[in-house]
Amino acid sequence: MPADQVRLHSDVQFLTGLQPARNCHNLQSLNQAADYIKGCFEKLSGHVSEQAFTADGRRYRNIITSFGPAEAARIVIGAHYDVCGDQPGADDNASAVAGLLETARLVHQNQPPLKYRLDFVAYPNEEPPYFATDYMGSAVHAKSLHAANVQVRAMLCYEMIGYFSDQPNSQSFPNEALAKLYPSTGNFIVVVGKTGQEKFTQQVQSLMQPHAGRLDVQRINLPESMGLAGLSDHRNYWRHGYDAVMINDTSFLRNPNYHQKTDTIDTLDFPRMAQVVNGVYGALLGL
Repeated sequence: MPADQVRLHSDVQFLTGLQPARNCHNLQSLNQAADYIKGCFEKLSGHVSEQAFTADGRRYRNIITSFGPAEAARIVIGAHYDVCGDQPGADDNASAVAGLLETARLVHQNQPPLKYRLDFVAYPNEEPPYFATDYMGSAVHAKSLHAANVQVRAMLCYEMIGYFSDQPNSQSFPNEALAKLYPSTGNFIVVVGKTGQEKFTQQVQSLMQPHAGRLDVQRINLPESMGLAGLSDHRNYWRHGYDAVMINDTSFLRNPNYHQKTDTIDTLDFPRMAQVVNGVYGALLGL
């Protein structure tokens, strides 16, 4: 059973409709998003839990659902549900949360045999002012796994998976060398890893592509020092030696609505979003 575009749209519609914007300062809206995610998880057959933590006197929540053998090594699938400032955040990052929820639904519906434990985690505080601090929800989660000596097979981070363009030269690049290696039309999804992770990044790409329909799945490995490689929650799993990649539509290198009030639901491509989810679901089963 493939990903459902209607459910993806419904999830994005709810999250982008929250007012005021679901940023780290608007706790009522942020908690409404968390409650929505938890409610979606509770309709499934996984074990649902919360991981609460405090930052600057405010209480935040990672929302988690788990499938598979409880004591097995884990595969973590994550996405952040907060936004940057006062904007609807359709691509960044409601698209990724919708992808997270839909992937969990596919596991529930299809009941695949699982060798590993799958942990689906929705995080707050990926955006500024907490980005690259220990108060990112993903930093709290990754640190807790390491402290408990949990074996992590892999971490897949959904980050902006909804913006695509078939216009020529709609894809930009940080330098000319990369521009020569990748398509100039922004209608692909990319698996992003750091230098030294080439084998794992290639594995995820090769597992995704057969399940992603006509959607082109690219991959890239960049040095951590370049910055672009670690622009989401997967960065915090690297800190503890876990293999982690980001599934991404290239963010501001393609989407002109990045961190703008124009990042609205009508700019997203739900058929291609569904193909991304199908690809990631296939990669999970392959891993």
